[in-house]
Amino acid sequence: MKSGDYGRLLLLAAIWGGSFLFMRIAAPAFGAINTAFLRVLFGFIGLAVILTVLRTPRDYQQKFGSSLLLGVINSGLPFLMYCLAARWLPAGYSAILNATTPLMGVVIGGLFFQEAVTLKKALGVLLGLLGITLLTTTGSAGSLTHLLAGVIACLVATGCYAIAGFLTRRWITERGGLDPKLVATGSQLGATLFLLPFFLYTSATEAPVMWAQPLIWLCVLAVGFVCTAWAYILYFRLIADIGPLRTMTVTFLIPPFGILWGYLLMNETLSEGFFAGGVLICLAVWLVLSPGRKIVRESKIAPETK
Repeated sequence: MKSGDYGRLLLLAAIWGGSFLFMRIAAPAFGAINTAFLRVLFGFIGLAVILTVLRTPRDYQQKFGSSLLLGVINSGLPFLMYCLAARWLPAGYSAILNATTPLMGVVIGGLFFQEAVTLKKALGVLLGLLGITLLTTTGSAGSLTHLLAGVIACLVATGCYAIAGFLTRRWITERGGLDPKLVATGSQLGATLFLLPFFLYTSATEAPVMWAQPLIWLCVLAVGFVCTAWAYILYFRLIADIGPLRTMTVTFLIPPFGILWGYLLMNETLSEGFFAGGVLICLAVWLVLSPGRKIVRESKIAPETK
């Protein structure tokens, strides 16, 4: 990896760490589905503006459908899950659970994408599960029921991220590649179309939302334009440059920022169990990323992850 790649990973982590804070503020006020829909909608609008300003040709090279489907897997479902989790979990909890993405990548990659599994990676998965257990049994995020529901929602989201990383390589990179701005724009359009029916249904059936809240709108605009539009350009560029597994390591850097923003701006306090579980998860991610002896033979046709 080049120094610029490390810089982009750090920038992406700072941006996405802030997204948990914005969702933590917006989701209880606007609702989980509304917040998720507005995030991808403004993300798509922001990306469309960027394409227009830069005069980027809209040539998807027969990958438009793949980009739309990636948006459902990589944005629509995860954003909805995180907005649901934000109703019950402090921003720091969601950020640290987001760090399980590489662990999900090991499991899903080994089972479905012929990725090599090493002894260290297997140990990392076990430590990650232990860390999650510690979070759910000693946390201070309200009732146990809400805590478990929030954790499950976050794990569904990270599973989607892991699947999307490998599918991006298979559907986009291995088929000749595509401008990351186009992939990001197509994915946010797909996520918007996926969440639109849910948004319309909740708008028609649930209690009216108090939309006249300037602070909440600032959070929604920030999570849409900055944490989605700009961030996903960085994300897909990194997948193309350094591969999906290394790109997933951004989740290792997100928790410190998520915790910092929540502490500075929302006065969130975290238990000792949170820190112990967080340390275990961080150690698990480190084990996943370090080389080790293979216990599952890598397929000859599987591309090397850089």
